[in-house]
Amino acid sequence: MMEETILVGEDLMMGPPSPLIPQEIASHVLEGVDLCDGILRNLFLCLQINDIEPFCQDEIVLYRQCAEKRDKELRKRLQDSEYKLGVSMPLDEANERVVQLESEVTSLERRMILASGVEGMEGFRQRWSLHGRLTDTNKRLESLKQGMEKTKKDEPVTGGTTKKWWFW
Repeated sequence: MMEETILVGEDLMMGPPSPLIPQEIASHVLEGVDLCDGILRNLFLCLQINDIEPFCQDEIVLYRQCAEKRDKELRKRLQDSEYKLGVSMPLDEANERVVQLESEVTSLERRMILASGVEGMEGFRQRWSLHGRLTDTNKRLESLKQGMEKTKKDEPVTGGTTKKWWFW
């Protein structure tokens, strides 16, 4: 006899949380991506009507599948966007962006340390969310730096001043 697994709301917290999309690149990153809002609306409607999760298994499964696909696409687009910014931005602006992302990483690491002292489900949720944001921010930073490196490699190397020698 096979046991049936009943999914609950916490099962939607498997894997990393959905990425946060920075406002300055949101329109580009979100364009054409299925945000799963219709499926989520159906899940909430099911929960409102039935009041408990066992009666909404199909909706939970559909939402989880859609959210995983969406989040994977968004992460890829975020990293591609940061890479393109690294390639196209003037060096001083790109360096400012690196500093901004590095300070965001530091802030998230500090918050993660503080969240390690929070017990129970609330502590788990905080650590889960912060770990996901920290991972995403580190990957964005890495992509930005890779774009900047490509720009540096593509620039012609100037080997000092060119001297003209005149022989009379």
